[in-house]
Amino acid sequence: MNKQEILDKQKKYLWPNHLLYYTEPLPLDRGDGMYVWDVEGNKYLDFFGGILTTSVGHNHPKVTKRVQEQSAKLVHSSTLYPQENHVNLAEKIAEITPGDLQTSYFTASGTAADETAVLLAKVYTGQQEIIALRHGYSGRSSLGMSLTGQAGWRIGGTHIMGIKHAINPYCYRCPFKMSYPSCGIACAEDVEEVIKTTTSGRIAAFLAEPIQGVGGFVTPPPEYFKIVVDIIRHYGGLFICDEVQTGFGRTGDKWFGIEHWDVQPDIMTMAKGIANGFPLANTITTPEIAESTVGKGLTISTFGGNPISTAAALGTIEAMQENAPPSHVSDVGGYFRTRLEGLQEKYPLIGDVRGKGLMQGIEMVTDQKSKEPATDAVGAIFEQTRQRGLLIGKGGLYNNVLRIAPPLVATKAHVDEALEILDHAFASVQEMV
Repeated sequence: MNKQEILDKQKKYLWPNHLLYYTEPLPLDRGDGMYVWDVEGNKYLDFFGGILTTSVGHNHPKVTKRVQEQSAKLVHSSTLYPQENHVNLAEKIAEITPGDLQTSYFTASGTAADETAVLLAKVYTGQQEIIALRHGYSGRSSLGMSLTGQAGWRIGGTHIMGIKHAINPYCYRCPFKMSYPSCGIACAEDVEEVIKTTTSGRIAAFLAEPIQGVGGFVTPPPEYFKIVVDIIRHYGGLFICDEVQTGFGRTGDKWFGIEHWDVQPDIMTMAKGIANGFPLANTITTPEIAESTVGKGLTISTFGGNPISTAAALGTIEAMQENAPPSHVSDVGGYFRTRLEGLQEKYPLIGDVRGKGLMQGIEMVTDQKSKEPATDAVGAIFEQTRQRGLLIGKGGLYNNVLRIAPPLVATKAHVDEALEILDHAFASVQEMV
C-alpha cells in the first residue's frame, strides 16, 4: 500500500483519537538497527524507539532468532500451563533486579503491570488508598488513568476513588517557587501532608516512576525517593516503582532507574523495552508479598508469559548484556548529555535539559527567564527533524518537552548524527520566533 492508501484506511477504520505525530502522519514500513524507512523509502534515524521500546534496535538478530525458533514450536499457552521461556525469563529478571525482588507475574502491557501492582499492594496491606504523583502516567485503563496526573490523558473524566496525587519533584517548575537544594526537598515532605490531610492515614502504596516518562522526563533530586519512601512505610504503605520506561539499563550504570537513588522497591513494574517491541510486561515483588495472594481469589493471564514474547525478552536481555549493558548506556548517554547542554547554551529556546543515560529531555520555552512553554516551537522542531531524517518524541504536561530516547545500542556516531540534525533544526526554528 502507498502512503495515501494507508492514511485513508486509518481515517476510515481506526478511532479518530489515535495520537499521530507530524502534520502529515508518517507510515513506517521497515526497520533495521538504529534506522527505519517509511513506505516511500525515506530513511530515518530512530531516536525514540517506538516510545522507548525497541531497546536493542529494530530486528536485532538475537531477538529475531529466538522468536523464529519459538514460533515454530508453540505460539500460545496462557498462564495455565508452565512453560520454559516463562520460568527462565522470571529467573533472569530476578537476577538483575535490585534487593529481594524475586517473584514475577507477567502480563501484556505496562497498564496491566501497574494494575497488578496496585492490586497486590491492596491485598498485602489490607488498605485501599494509593498515593501517585502529579504529571505521572500509568496507562489507559480506568485505574491507569486515575493514577495518571495529567488531565489530557484522562479521557472520559475517569476517576477511581482512593487515589491521591502529591506534588512531583519538578525542580525546573517548582510549585513552591523554591530552588534546589535550599528548598529542603519540600516536594518530598508534601507526600506526608497529602497522607495526613486527604487519606485515612493508612495507605496501600505509593506509585511513582523514577523519571517521569510522559510527564516530560522529569528527574528528581538525589534525596527525593529516600525521604518519600520512609514516609510511605511509616504510614503502612508499599513502594511501587514504575520502571516501564526507565527499566533495563535505559538510565545508564544501573539496570533499573530507582537504583540511582539507592532505594529498594517493594514492587516493581516493567514493560516497553523488556521484549524489544513484543507485547510483554512484568510485576515483580518479594516472595513474602507475593505469598499474600494465596487463598485470596483466582487469577490468570491469557497472554501473560506468552512463549513468543518471553522468547523475545530473553533474546533482548542477552543482546543488552552483550551489546548495550548499562555501562555502555552511561558512556554514550553522558556524551549525548554534554552535547545537548551545548545546544542549550546556543539556543534560547532550550530552557532545561534533564534525564539520565539515553533518556534525555529538552524543555522548550519562549524565554529562559519567564519559562513560558514554547509548544508551537516543539511542533516546528518536529517538522524540521522529520524533514532531515530524525525521529524523536515529545511530552510533558504543557506538551513542550522533546523526549529523546534512542535504542540502547546507539553509539557516539549515532549521537553525532542526531545532534547535527537537531542543531540545524533549532537554528531554523530559532530564526522563526
